[in-house]
Amino acid sequence: MKTIFTTFSLLLFMGLILISPKKKTNKIETQDTKEFQGQATYMSKSSLDLGSWGARMSEEQKKAVKARLKNRLEKTYTLNFNKTESYFTENDMLDAMSGATDSWGKNFAAGDQYKNVKTNTQIQDQEFYGKRFLVKDSLQSINWKLGSESKQIGNYMCFKATASIPTEELTWYSFSWGKLAPSAPETERGETTEPQIDVTEVEAWYSPQIPVSHGPSEYWGLPGLILEVSAGDTTMLCSKLVLNLDETIQIEAPSKGKEVNKKEYQETIVEKMKEFRSQRMGGRRG
Repeated sequence: MKTIFTTFSLLLFMGLILISPKKKTNKIETQDTKEFQGQATYMSKSSLDLGSWGARMSEEQKKAVKARLKNRLEKTYTLNFNKTESYFTENDMLDAMSGATDSWGKNFAAGDQYKNVKTNTQIQDQEFYGKRFLVKDSLQSINWKLGSESKQIGNYMCFKATASIPTEELTWYSFSWGKLAPSAPETERGETTEPQIDVTEVEAWYSPQIPVSHGPSEYWGLPGLILEVSAGDTTMLCSKLVLNLDETIQIEAPSKGKEVNKKEYQETIVEKMKEFRSQRMGGRRG
């Protein structure tokens, strides 16, 4: 799989990535008196492919576009977790040029996400054009292939795992105009051709030293916390990890909004965007 953002590896060796357990104390704590818990911070970077449009741009123009979209290409997240539950949220970032939050992008960004590996439940707080949704569904099904390759990330030995996941299942909260394309045409016999399913190749690095099956975003289900994951043009790397914090982390599932599942939420987005397109085209004809 193509390596994305090798800068992360350089940061590790330069000592700029801090991953550390809680300092030892003389106080003895058992599993009964204090539940195992942790907090991980992830850095996310995405590459920008300007395609044929970029071929007509100067280097200065490309730099300007990347600077303008920096808040979408570089993000930070926090994952709070215990043995069975986790809560994943994006840390707000201001627009690189105007200093304002990215209101358009937020309509198609992942909201705060609660996962429970014991009950196989995912609950996500989504807001779409001023309306709040509570998206309840099963955890993303991932058929991981465990490899023997290993590497050190911070203080932890990690092992590689890979998976192939339908792209739509990873981006159910987002939207692309391609989803409004006409259905597959019929053949001469009246049959319709099966649409091609786009698949995202995922590479994850997990550490059995951290005995939970959590991870950032949709990823989970490995015998150890996922510290790094690359999918498509995006890589997420754990930049800070603290285990067994002094204060207990309260992990609660979102509870407000119209309750729907992932499929129903995606259908809502598509219908709304069809409406926008129709209004725009009607305005042009007028």
